[in-house]
Amino acid sequence: MSLSRRFIAKLGAAAGAMALLTLSACGGGDEKAAGGAPSEVVFSILSAEGQASSGPLWQPLLDDMSKAIGVPVKPFFGSNYNVLVEAMRFNQTQVAWFSAKPALEAVDRAQGEVIARTVDPEGRDSYTSTLVVKKGSGITLDKVLACGKQYDFGIGDAQSTSGTLAPMTFLFNPRGIVPNQCFRTVRAANHQANAFAVATGVVDVATSNSVNTVFLRRENPQVADQIEDIWTSPPIPESGILLREDLDPALKEKIRAFFLSYGQGQGAEADRQRQVMAGLNYSMFRAADDSYLDPVREMVADQKLSEARAKNDQAGVAAAERELSTLRAKREVQP
Repeated sequence: MSLSRRFIAKLGAAAGAMALLTLSACGGGDEKAAGGAPSEVVFSILSAEGQASSGPLWQPLLDDMSKAIGVPVKPFFGSNYNVLVEAMRFNQTQVAWFSAKPALEAVDRAQGEVIARTVDPEGRDSYTSTLVVKKGSGITLDKVLACGKQYDFGIGDAQSTSGTLAPMTFLFNPRGIVPNQCFRTVRAANHQANAFAVATGVVDVATSNSVNTVFLRRENPQVADQIEDIWTSPPIPESGILLREDLDPALKEKIRAFFLSYGQGQGAEADRQRQVMAGLNYSMFRAADDSYLDPVREMVADQKLSEARAKNDQAGVAAAERELSTLRAKREVQP
């Protein structure tokens, strides 16, 4: 790991520890009401720019959720995927909006349970990873893949599905490209930071995704106008809503019912809820379970396989190949 990446990792860990300490000091939903249900629910939201930018978009939905389930719902904003997964693992948050890779992490090690997946305004429940460059730079995908350490590269959070996992799986791994060996410098940041870095010339090329493009066009059109896509991945499962599987059963069903009915039906209230979702670039929450994350499990297994081959770890290669075979067979028999 380079010095810059070690610094980023240490900074992220320190920020994560401070965020968890702060959340713990606030109670984090641990207090129980009569009958075993929590007296409040804490909802995790990934936000690169914190509550100031994301709060106004999410607060109307959280207010509606509070009324529907009869328990106050408080947001917990974090800029780091690992912080949010750890918060759920330690029961400091009970419900979360996660993209696919951290959702998988939460299922595997934080007692997370998928109850819904998001659907965009065009009816899609998937999105794409992208590579972006400054418009007019003349940088093409072929030039990027030629390596030669001629470009500065912005990759995503290590747990980011579209920022790291998808470009590694679909673009770099099949060509035997290791970013640290390919590019002049590699820096890790979230999608918004990477987009700004490309627009301002801090990096030459960076990972992003189609969802970030929508938000940039709406919130920062001047930045959006300065960048363009040079690569788009195959579809990736959209983000999902998860809750802790040990949450009070009656409360779990209220939360599930809230999301699956939100913005559905006719009338002024349904129209208002649809406006709330439009601000988040969603049209509905569709029922889902952990199986919707299987495409991401394939990507993770593919990454494990590449890493094991690079280390000449034959046992690791065999284990990753078995996992890939099982997942691909499962996909083949699904309708």
